[in-house]
Amino acid sequence: MIGVFRQKNPGNALILLIYAFVLKFPLFLHSTAPLKQEDDNYLYKLLLKTLAPFFGEQGFFYPLLAFLLLYLQASLLNRIANTIKLLPKPNYLFGMAFLLVSSLLPEWNQFSSTLLVNFALIWIWYGMVRWYNNQRAMGAIFNTSLLAGILPLLYTPSIGFVLMVILGIFITRPLRIGEFVVALIGYMAPFYFLLVVMYLTDNWHPEELIPSIQFHLPKLPESLWTTGGILLLVIPFLVGAFFVQDNLNKMLIQVRKNWSLLLLILLVGLIVILVNPGDNYQHWMLSVIPIACFHAAAYFYPNKKLFPLILHWLLFAFVMAINFITFAP
Repeated sequence: MIGVFRQKNPGNALILLIYAFVLKFPLFLHSTAPLKQEDDNYLYKLLLKTLAPFFGEQGFFYPLLAFLLLYLQASLLNRIANTIKLLPKPNYLFGMAFLLVSSLLPEWNQFSSTLLVNFALIWIWYGMVRWYNNQRAMGAIFNTSLLAGILPLLYTPSIGFVLMVILGIFITRPLRIGEFVVALIGYMAPFYFLLVVMYLTDNWHPEELIPSIQFHLPKLPESLWTTGGILLLVIPFLVGAFFVQDNLNKMLIQVRKNWSLLLLILLVGLIVILVNPGDNYQHWMLSVIPIACFHAAAYFYPNKKLFPLILHWLLFAFVMAINFITFAP
């Protein structure tokens, strides 16, 4: 399977879809409801209210929607990573790694606010990548910051990603105060427009948009399956990070900055874990994008192909076992 996804063939898109269906098949064994969390914010609640009259409170539609979103995220991440030449040769390892990583904890397969935030994070990362050497940086920064401002309106703890936008400017741009001001205006714009809509529709409840932020220690694993999933997140990530660091001198400056932005997303994602941690691991999903990219490096760089094969099939077997145990009737 590694050999197939190491190549960039047109038919691999179909193979990736089949691969996703095999990994996510347990999703369709139950008509699950969309996940509702205490930290869901106004836009996500509004979306669920809009969908409920058409598809009910639960049913086959929501697992199907979650599957489509996960597959689209894998395909989008793969396309962007190849476009910016994150690895020396184009491949489908990014999409494969994303599907594997997003299956290590079963709750990540449910339709939720964090799943939508994760989709937006891929676009935000791509937007930040395009800031480097951009002659029209103001517009690009505003658009990316505008999208980042929508995140906390879906899921409250993602307000921490404002830090990602600020540090992203430091990484990709020379120091210009005006760009930070534009980023701040773009970030606040979704709140402003939503408040205007609430006022004009006589639905003035601004307190619903104000994030309630608390810091706690992350939830400790309660089962061996969860512990195993976290270990299989971390170990391939460290292997991939070693290979990326080992090949850093061979990369263009822009590619190095792209990897730095991924580490920035991971850093902010770890901070978000401390914000309103709740009673599940949904907020951990916001670190999946950088982790999946480093997993892809762990499959791509080793000269001896036996190690990536063993690593892949170990993760694949674990994913199949935990998902069927969790979702089986």
